[in-house]
Formats: sequence, structure tokens, C-alpha cells
Amino acid sequence: MALAIFDLDNTLIAGDSDHLWGDFLVARGLVDGEAYKATNDQFYQDYLNGRLDIIAYLRFALAVLAEHDMDELATLHQQFMAEIIEPILLPKAFELLERHRKRGDFLLIITATNDFVTAPIAERLKVDDLLATCAEQRHGRYTGDVAGTPCYREGKVERLRHWLADTGHSLDGSHFYSDSHNDLPLLETVDTAIAVDPDPVLDREARERGWPVISLRS
Repeated sequence: MALAIFDLDNTLIAGDSDHLWGDFLVARGLVDGEAYKATNDQFYQDYLNGRLDIIAYLRFALAVLAEHDMDELATLHQQFMAEIIEPILLPKAFELLERHRKRGDFLLIITATNDFVTAPIAERLKVDDLLATCAEQRHGRYTGDVAGTPCYREGKVERLRHWLADTGHSLDGSHFYSDSHNDLPLLETVDTAIAVDPDPVLDREARERGWPVISLRS
């Protein structure tokens, strides 16, 4: 059973769920709208530019989870899924997942976005497992802190290595699909790297290295 590994945001879905969750909170009036949106947008631009301070971003992004109980958050996420995520699901992404599923591959999403935001999306996509940045919980509530290594850049490789050791899977025959140059460390680790609707930096790298470049949007 080979691993078929997928980035989530702007790869399997036509948007960034982390950034969109921030916009959703603004629209719901759950945060200081103008200031929150400006900060959220700046962090997203930093990510696109490859200079995101992941710890500073996580302090910002996870703080709101600590302000609500689990039932409130579950209700909000159901609304987020229906209003924001469903419209950006990609039919070609479902087809790609199904092709790997029929080959007997193990489907794994690995994403920098936290597990609160992404777990329901991974379930909707019917993948076998999810590796995401872990939002810390204590006494049945989110703390606003991150637990363990953020699943970002080299952290994706570290988290995947630990997961492989825990599960007995290997990278033999592995594929990894991503849109982002931030994922170059993991793209360089797997057997087959595939750029999906890539950003300009990854598009150039992929073509120089002879990696396939595909689109799930066109």
C-alpha cells in the first residue's frame, strides 16, 4: 500500500481554509473586524511570500478557539463548512482521490492549517488520515496554544517521519501533491512530487526539476 499524500489548501480545495476561517469570523462579528482582517491578510501574504512566522501566526489564529466552548465551535464549523468550504470543493480533486483509492493507496492529507479547521474537511474528502498542526486542548477546551511541532515547511517532514514510525507505512512509491513552494522540503522527500495549480515559485521549481504540473481547477 503506497502513500498518496496531499496538501489541502489551494490543492484539494480552491482556497485557503485557514485564511477563510479568519474571514468567516470577521463576517460573523466574532472578532474585531477591521483589525483582525488586516492582520489575517498580512499573515497570509507572508505565507505566500515564504516568510511566515508560523509561531506568531498560530498565536493569532488559535486564540479565538480558546474564547468559545466546544459546542459553540462545532456549530460555527458546521456553518463554515456549508457556507464557505462546500462551494470551493473541486470535482477533479475527488476524482484524483478516487483514482488513488482504487489503486489501493493510503490517502493522507498533510497541512499546516490546524486540526480544528481541517479535520471536518478531511472527513468530507474521505481520506484515510490527516496530519495537521495540532491546536492544544486542556480540560475539554482549546487553550489557544499549539501542541507539538507545527505542520509547516520542514515541520511537515518531521511530523510525517514520526507518523511513518508510528504506523509502519513507508515512502516507497509515495506521491505528494501540493500547490506551494513552502512544501518543497516534503516534495523533495517523496518518490513522486506533483505540483498542483502551483504558485510561481513552485511552478518554476517543478519545471526545472521535471516534476509533473497538473490542474484540478481547469
